[in-house]
Amino acid sequence: MRTADHWVAVALGSNVGNRRVHLEYAIVRLRAILRAARVSTLIETAPVGVGPQRPYLNGAVVGTSSAAPRDFLESLRAIEHDRGRERPFPGAPRTLDLDLIFFGSAVVSEPDLCLPHPRFRDRLFVLQPLAEIAPALVDPVTGLTVRELLDRLVS
Repeated sequence: MRTADHWVAVALGSNVGNRRVHLEYAIVRLRAILRAARVSTLIETAPVGVGPQRPYLNGAVVGTSSAAPRDFLESLRAIEHDRGRERPFPGAPRTLDLDLIFFGSAVVSEPDLCLPHPRFRDRLFVLQPLAEIAPALVDPVTGLTVRELLDRLVS
């Protein structure tokens, strides 16, 4: 018996090496683990956080999955690892960054798994691509849609 599908939203980012190639690789891999995957336009954004860095290329992918949230997160980490992702310090430049933003209506707060993503509401580089492909997705914590969160951030 298959478990129910959940909407999954993943934010994509890269600012090391060939950013577009890294993101295209991730999109192919995400299409293999998500059903009915939709992909946003990729946008260039200024880095946020530690020191001077190259601009990021960001996007989002939304689809459905019947995996457990932790299993899905492990799949994302494996994709990052395959592209040479290193984590020398928080905010370090990265070949590939895959953030699990939503997993259905799950609200989880564990040391290495927080759902929804704890900082996505303040990140234009997450909300803008996500609103392009899934404006009606609802944040289970605030009850607001992605479009409403984006509108609040830019107003």
